[in-house]
Amino acid sequence: MPQDRPVPLDEYPVHQAPLSMKHLVTGDRNAYDRCIFHVFDHQGRALLIAGLGVYPNAGLIDAYATLRIGDRLHAVRASDALTDDRMNLSVGPLRITVDTPLRRLTLHCAPDPGDPNSLSYDITWHADFPALWEPHHTQRKGDRLTLEGRRFVQAGHCTGVIRVGGQEIPVTAGEWTGTRDRSWGVRPIPGEEAGRGDEYRPEGFHWLWVPARFDDRFLMVITQEDADGYRTLNEAVLVQDGHPDAQLGWPQTDITYRSGTRHPERAVIHLTDTSRKPLELGVEILASSPLAVGAGYPPADGWQHGTWQGRDWSDRQTYDLSDPAAHPMAAFGVTDHAARFTLDGQTGYGIFEHGSFGRHDPSGFTDYTSLAP
Repeated sequence: MPQDRPVPLDEYPVHQAPLSMKHLVTGDRNAYDRCIFHVFDHQGRALLIAGLGVYPNAGLIDAYATLRIGDRLHAVRASDALTDDRMNLSVGPLRITVDTPLRRLTLHCAPDPGDPNSLSYDITWHADFPALWEPHHTQRKGDRLTLEGRRFVQAGHCTGVIRVGGQEIPVTAGEWTGTRDRSWGVRPIPGEEAGRGDEYRPEGFHWLWVPARFDDRFLMVITQEDADGYRTLNEAVLVQDGHPDAQLGWPQTDITYRSGTRHPERAVIHLTDTSRKPLELGVEILASSPLAVGAGYPPADGWQHGTWQGRDWSDRQTYDLSDPAAHPMAAFGVTDHAARFTLDGQTGYGIFEHGSFGRHDPSGFTDYTSLAP
């Protein structure tokens, strides 16, 4: 009997290579295809982050959700073997449904059957602006390509309900914002790899990913810099109905950090419109969620994305974030901050994703132990 048969997605004219949609052109073990959603209220009381990833050459699918309320972070994670039904975006208690591509999606998390107070939600994510391509993203360690990603970002609003700890939190339009990111390509997953990678450990890394949604416009800013401030990724684009997408120059960011940390409290991103007029995007941090705690992003010391946990694996954890010393690895991973933005007298909301590790000359950080005065 043949071991390989067509899969349902092969019925559609979407092929990019003379292969079944079950297979990728690349055999790289680090191939991935995943998404992340941010759902948060405008007062900074709740920040929900949810995502799902497929790793075709590793043969697995996994998903996660974290909800921060106060100093408590509630996390749900799940992993399983990948099936041939690539349009079924569910694993364990977590599910994403594409209701209308690029317009409306539904996020669902079932409660723990043994704990009615556990995290669950039913949320509809509505796009308010067209999806926007992010810059083609590549990274190398020496001569080896370690990351090549194609991504798009989108902003909108959300409706539905979040349940946790015996309470129901209504998610209402006008009081909550939603952003999302879709990406695919090659991105490191944990596991042994031969080579000289350790010889190329960077002295520093500085990252900003900032989708900001206003009532009538959407602004996306991305920067990635090396230790000396050399920029390897740069984007600043304004999306507005009835206008062509506008590039806003070379963003420069002034960040005010909490003393003794690299935790941003507020920032100003300096931009330039198409007529060379200076623009200032003000940033006020409302709530923060470190992706290395609960969400499976490196350098998480527990579960990480793309790691085989066995069939039908799921896990729930609750973390206390009141003591940063209890989660030392969080400082060496990216943190997603729900933020209030100001631009041209308008107020908007979005995510200020920030990571700064090691030396970064423009910020005055000298090494991996350096912190704000």
